[in-house]
Amino acid sequence: MEAPLRPLDAEEAMGMLREGKTVRSAMYVPLLHRCVEAGSLDDARAVHGHMVKTGTGADMFVATSLVNAYMRCGASRDARTMFDRMPEKNVVTWTALITGYTLNSQPVAALEVFVEMLEDGRYPSHFTLGATLSACSASENVGLGKQVHGYTIKYGAEWITSIGNSLCRLYTKSGSLESAMRTFRRVPDKNVITWTTMISACAEDENFVELGLTLFVDMLMDGVMPNEFTLTSVMSLCGIRLDLNLGKQVQAFCFKIGCETNLPVKNSTMYLYLRKGETEEAMQLFEGIDDVSIITWNAMISGYAQIMETAKDDLHARSRGFQALKIFRNLKRSSLKPDLFTFSSILSVCSAMMALEQGEQIHSQTIKTGFLSDVVVNSALVNMYNKCGCIEDATKAFVEMSIRTLVTWTSMISGYSQHGRPQEAIQLFEDMRFAGIKPNEITFVSVLSACSYAGLVDEAERYFNMMKEEYKIEPVVDHYGCMIDMFVRLGRLDDAFSFIKRTGFEPNEAIWSSLVAGCRSHGNMELAFYAADRLLELNPKGIETYVLLLNMYISTGRWHDVARVRKLMKQEDLGILRDRSWITIKDKVYFFRANDKTHEQSDDLYQLLENLLEKAKTIGYEPYQNAELSDSEDDEKSAAGSLKHHSERLAVALGLLQTPPGATIRITKNITMCRDCHSSIKFFSLLANREIVVRDSKRLHKFKDGRCSCGDFSSLL
Repeated sequence: MEAPLRPLDAEEAMGMLREGKTVRSAMYVPLLHRCVEAGSLDDARAVHGHMVKTGTGADMFVATSLVNAYMRCGASRDARTMFDRMPEKNVVTWTALITGYTLNSQPVAALEVFVEMLEDGRYPSHFTLGATLSACSASENVGLGKQVHGYTIKYGAEWITSIGNSLCRLYTKSGSLESAMRTFRRVPDKNVITWTTMISACAEDENFVELGLTLFVDMLMDGVMPNEFTLTSVMSLCGIRLDLNLGKQVQAFCFKIGCETNLPVKNSTMYLYLRKGETEEAMQLFEGIDDVSIITWNAMISGYAQIMETAKDDLHARSRGFQALKIFRNLKRSSLKPDLFTFSSILSVCSAMMALEQGEQIHSQTIKTGFLSDVVVNSALVNMYNKCGCIEDATKAFVEMSIRTLVTWTSMISGYSQHGRPQEAIQLFEDMRFAGIKPNEITFVSVLSACSYAGLVDEAERYFNMMKEEYKIEPVVDHYGCMIDMFVRLGRLDDAFSFIKRTGFEPNEAIWSSLVAGCRSHGNMELAFYAADRLLELNPKGIETYVLLLNMYISTGRWHDVARVRKLMKQEDLGILRDRSWITIKDKVYFFRANDKTHEQSDDLYQLLENLLEKAKTIGYEPYQNAELSDSEDDEKSAAGSLKHHSERLAVALGLLQTPPGATIRITKNITMCRDCHSSIKFFSLLANREIVVRDSKRLHKFKDGRCSCGDFSSLL
């Protein structure tokens, strides 16, 4: 007896074709589907060759399947050639070509086919319209997308769910969330894709967080079960909102429906825990992931980078920065490779920590991996060198960039301004405008700051007016602050106060503090005391502000005002001003407090400071009398004490002892430098013939040859 018939597998079927056996035309279709599943272009071409030999290529149904197979296998040219040779085409054939071009990242070609189809007198189906709308989204051709939208309304296709989904995606991708919401509300049968499209769009814009969460609740009330993409976006919304309680509820929901192990869901959950400072929980989630992706590594590194800014104090901030560097090191030891997001995040950590050596190592890695050509990575590199006081390296990185964004230009202009090179900052601003880049309010802060440093009043007023009139940017407190700082630097204190009256803006705590410091520097104590009274009327919350006032009153012997300020400090329960500095030497970080004697070389450090201060006095250094800083709550020394043991001076002394002659010393300080330390370190740079960079809480100070890049007019304590 004959054996019963059985279906052939794909290999057997392909073997029959190679042997030249004749088959029915309908058999080609499942074979072509198999080629698509396997991604085998060679097999698809073999099937095509057999079709030509047997004359089956004229069959429109089979030929359409071949067009689709070629497109799905990435051979868009073969697909187009097959399409052009077809004697007959139906709407499915046209749609296959349009969809294929979009899948192959050729959306413009897809739109050209759609126009060609209409010109040929063919009527698109709703599948065609959906594919065309996807091409409009991919090519960011909103104009044509709106025309297609009008076409769907004309022929009553707007109500079809798939069309509504495509329209929502088009409008959300173009940034028109209002148009997307109007389309969304008109879709009668919303499915999980409809809801997820809108919720995901809200997660990409922090102004629509509440709308996104409301849509999620409505989705559940409508009986639509969310998928892992929905829940990932909802968890992102919780992260933007910093709502850990809601995030835990969403996490519980993930367990309920069984998608808690989904990697994107875990990544967004982990990121939320990090943003809220719950580092142990985040690390537990991270370590519990079996198949860690580069996205997971990036979420951990960028999460630690962001919470550095919200840390309760500088020790916690640096601890989180070190953790980010440790995770990056572990990533390099894994089988995965860093991408551009990894490099940009870790470079921002190096910027915040002034970790130049690590930043330079990462720079070399970006060169080896080819990511240096990316504009995001290069911008982060420029910023890192600027923050570390390496303006020449920042300039080199900037000049070598083939593409520059507004962020890059602004970072470089700010870098020149911070490093005391105002003319270069102003010239770069003009170069940026000449290149057709439109400045934003941050760019104007940088260029106004440069004018302030150089004392260019006319230029500053021109840029201030240009900002308002040409670019329609309303001044904010930082712009006003730059203008006032300029007048103060020039000693034109009356003009500074006149500017405040003329513009009618209300100075904040920072500006009044700047005026106090400036008036004191120029010896106009009457205006300094006036500014101090205005400052106290604001009930300032920053302890540095009170120390600034204390120092001024102590230096002028106004002891009743000293007592008044100390009383206010106790009423506000401000505690004490903790003075801390860090210096990195040979990949090792050293930490100093005020009057610190914990270092093993303390005796040598103090002796070196004594010698430097004595030499400095012989060439013009005069100590300032200030309120003493301490790290002890019980240390209530009333007025002036010895200031030679402030943390940054101890760090400078260690740098002089442990680094080779001529090496730059780089220090990070958690608060503003006091006047005495600022003055003395200028002399240290001259005596030791060293460049000393100190980045305090206000700005970068680059000391060289007895001068500082701030021009001695920063808001010193």
